[in-house]
Amino acid sequence: MKRIGIGKLIVLATTLVLVLTSCAAPQQTQTPTQTASPSATPTGKKLPDKIVVGCLEPLTGAHAIFGTEAKVGMEIAVKHINEAGGIQSLGGIPLELVSEDAGETADSAKLGAESIISKHHPVAILGLYISRMTVAASEVTEREKVILVADALVDSVTAMGRQYLFRPAPKASQHGVTAVEFVVQTATKAGQPVQKVAILNEDSSFGRSNAVGALQAALDNQLTVVYQKEYPYDIADVSSIVSEISAAKPDFVVHCPYFMDAILFAKTFREFNQIPKFIVGMGACGYTDPESIKALGDTANYYANTYSYNPAKNTAQNKKFVEDFKTKVGHIPTEAAGMNYYAMWVLKEALELSGKLFPDDPLNPDNLRQAFLKLDLTSGPAVDTYPTNHIAFTPTGDNPYARAVVMQVQNGEPKVVWPFDSAEAEPVYPRPDATY
Repeated sequence: MKRIGIGKLIVLATTLVLVLTSCAAPQQTQTPTQTASPSATPTGKKLPDKIVVGCLEPLTGAHAIFGTEAKVGMEIAVKHINEAGGIQSLGGIPLELVSEDAGETADSAKLGAESIISKHHPVAILGLYISRMTVAASEVTEREKVILVADALVDSVTAMGRQYLFRPAPKASQHGVTAVEFVVQTATKAGQPVQKVAILNEDSSFGRSNAVGALQAALDNQLTVVYQKEYPYDIADVSSIVSEISAAKPDFVVHCPYFMDAILFAKTFREFNQIPKFIVGMGACGYTDPESIKALGDTANYYANTYSYNPAKNTAQNKKFVEDFKTKVGHIPTEAAGMNYYAMWVLKEALELSGKLFPDDPLNPDNLRQAFLKLDLTSGPAVDTYPTNHIAFTPTGDNPYARAVVMQVQNGEPKVVWPFDSAEAEPVYPRPDATY
C-alpha cells in the first residue's frame, strides 16, 4: 500500500471538514421561527382602502343644470352605501367619489375623461348626460378599460360595440314609446280615444331617437300622424310651428324639447291661445322639472313628461333618497339625480358580485364587466329606486326591463301619473284649458 505523507493528510482532513460543514449549513441556519406560514401567502391582489368612483358630468356651461344635480344624486348614493357597510364582499371597503367637469362639448368631455382617469384611477365613472359627450368620453374609458355607467339616453350610445359601457336607464326610443302609450291608455280610460297625433322634436340625436320611438308607437297603435316637425334646438321663434300644429288639429302632441325650447313652446301655445287637448314631453327635458315649473309658473300646469326615475316609488330606500335630496337641494330629485342615485347602487351590486366571483382580483375591469353582465336584480336598494322592479344587462349594456314613468304638473307640482298601478295621482285628461 502506498503511504500518504503527513502534509497530504492535513490537506485532506481540512477539505473533509469544509465539505461536511458546507453540507450541514442549511440545517444549522433553519429555525422554526423562519418557517413560512401558509396563511401569510397572498391569495390575490391587495385591495385599496377606498374604491374610487368618478363623477364626470357637465358642471359648467349650458348643461350644468343637469350635471350639478346628477352629482348630488351620486354623492347621496355614496353616503348611503358607505353608511350601509360599503362593499361587504370586499371586507366593507367604502366608496370615494371624485369629480371632473365634462364641460359642454365632445372635446371637453373627452379631456375630462382623460383627466379623471390619469389623476384618480377610478374603477368606474358615472355620468355625462349628453349623448354626444358620452360617445366622445367612452372612447377614452374603452381604451383605458374603465367601466362607464352612462346616464345618456340616445339609443346609439349602446350600439357602438363598447365593452365597458352600461346604461341602466331606459333609452330614448323607449321614452317615445312610453309617451304615446301613456296618452292612448289615458284617453281610453277617460272614454275619449285618440286617433291623430303630432310629433315634434329638437334636432339633436336625442330628440330624433325619442321621435323614432314615438313614431313607431303611433304606428303600432294605428294612429295617424297629422304633423311631424324637427326644429333647431336653439330656435328663437316657434309661432309658425304652433300655428301649423293648430291647423293640423291633432288629438295630442308628443314633444321632445331640451329646456329653453320647452319654455318657449309652452308660452307660445298660451300666448296664441292655441292649446292642444294634451301635450306630453318625452325624454324628461323641459315641462315638468323644477326649473321649468319655476320658469313657466301657472303655464306649467297639465304638461306631462316621461321620466327615467320615479320619485314617488313607495319604498323606504326611495323615500330616504327623496328626503335627503330635498333637504340638500330644496325640491324632489330630478331625472338626472335619480338616474345617478340608482346607477351608483347598481355599481355597488356589481362590485359585490365581482368580490364573490373573482375574490383574487375583484377590481380587474374585465372581472367587473363580467359581474355587470351577470347581474339579475329584483330586490335591494337599486331596484327600490328604479322605475321597474328588474335590472339586468344585455351584452350591449342596456337593461331589457327598463321603462320610463310619466309625470304631470298639477297645481304647480309634478306628480307621477303613469303607470296607473304605481301612480300618486290621476292624470288630468284632457287639459281643461285646451282650445281644440
